[in-house]
Amino acid sequence: MESKIILITGATNGIGKNTAKALVQQGHLVVIHGRDMIKTQAVCEEISSETGSNKVDYLIADLFSLSEVKRMADEFKRKYKQLDVLINNAGAVFNKQRETTEEGLEKTMTLNLFVPFLLTELLLEVLEKSPACRIINVSSVAHKMGGKPDLSDIQSEKKYKNFKVYGLSKLYLIWITQHLSEILMEKGIKNITVNALHPGIIASGFGNGANKGFFIDFVFKLSKHLLTSAKKGAVTSIYLATSKDVENVTGKYFGHRQKIAKTGKRHYSVKNEKLIWDYCMQIVKPYLNK
Repeated sequence: MESKIILITGATNGIGKNTAKALVQQGHLVVIHGRDMIKTQAVCEEISSETGSNKVDYLIADLFSLSEVKRMADEFKRKYKQLDVLINNAGAVFNKQRETTEEGLEKTMTLNLFVPFLLTELLLEVLEKSPACRIINVSSVAHKMGGKPDLSDIQSEKKYKNFKVYGLSKLYLIWITQHLSEILMEKGIKNITVNALHPGIIASGFGNGANKGFFIDFVFKLSKHLLTSAKKGAVTSIYLATSKDVENVTGKYFGHRQKIAKTGKRHYSVKNEKLIWDYCMQIVKPYLNK
C-alpha cells in the first residue's frame, strides 16, 4: 500500500488514537492532533513503541479557539506540502448548561461543526496536491435524534438542550460534507472525496466529565458495558482512509459496518443544507487565508 500523509484531530484517546495507531501500523505517516503537549507527546511515543515505526508526528491546538485552528493549519502547511487524508475526528457532547468559547461561540457547534469546516477550508490547498485525497468527517447516528432544527437559532441562544444540540451539530456536519462534495464536483476537482461516518456507540471518555444532566449521565453509566470498544469504533475511519473500495465514493454517510447508510432526511432540503454552509462560512471567514 502506498504511504499516505494523514492528519487526525482528537487523536490522543478513544477512536482517534486507535485510528492513528492502526494507520501507522500500515506504514502511513500520521500527524495526530492533541490539546495537551505532554499527553500528545506521550501518545506519539506509545504509538511509535507499539508499532515499531517513527512515522508519527503531532500538532498542538485548543480546538475551542478558531484562531488556534488557523495556527495549527498554518503549522501543518509549513511542515508538509501535501495532505492525503484529513480525519475530522474530534467531537463531544457538553454540559446541560450552555457554554461559549472565548470567541463567543457555543461550544458544541464550535467543536463538532465549525472546527472541521474551518480546518478543511484552510487545508484545501495541500489536500488538492494529493493525487487521491480523502476528507473524513466523524458524525454520529445521533444526527437523527436532534429533533427539528431552528435555523434561526443555530447556536442555541434562545433555547438550549445539550443532547439536542449535539445531534443537530452532527446533522449539520453531514450536510456540509454533502455540500463540499457537490462544490468539488462542480469545480471539476476529482482527486478529493469527502464522506461522513457513524463509528458506533463507543466506550470511551466521550460521555465522561462534568454534569450533562441526570438522564444522559445515567444512560452513559448504565450502558457502558454494552458499548463498542474504541478499537472497533475506529474501523470505519480506517476503512474510509485506506480502502480501494471507496476510491471514488464521495458525499456519502457510512454506518459503523463500513456500509453506506441512510441519513435522517426529515428536516433536510437543499435550501437548509446551503443555509448551514453559508452560516459556517460566515463564522470562519475571519480566520481564512483569503
